Amino acid sequence: MKRPKQSYTLEFKELAIKRVKDGQALVGVAKELRLVEQTLRHWVKAAAAGQIRGAGGTAVTPQERELSRLRAEHIRLKRELEIKKKAAAYFAQDAL
Repeated sequence: MKRPKQSYTLEFKELAIKRVKDGQALVGVAKELRLVEQTLRHWVKAAAAGQIRGAGGTAVTPQERELSRLRAEHIRLKRELEIKKKAAAYFAQDAL
C-alpha cells in the first residue's frame, strides 16, 4: 500500500540538512525524523546546489531563506523585548 505524499516546511528541511552537515549520520537523522533516507539525501544535494524547495514546490533562493530567517528572528526578539518590559514593570512595582 502506497503512503500518501508528505509535504514538509522549508524550516523542517533546513533543520534536517543542518543536522547532517553538522556531522550527524544521514541514516540516523532520517530514522529519527521518520524520513526515507533517499528523501533526506535529495534535500542535502538540493541544498548544496542552492535549489531546496519549500512545501509549495517553488524553488527558494538563498536570499529568500535569509529573509525568512531574519523575519523569524525579528519576531523572536520582539517577544523577548515584551517579556523584558513586563518583567521590568513588575519588578518596578514590587520595589515600591
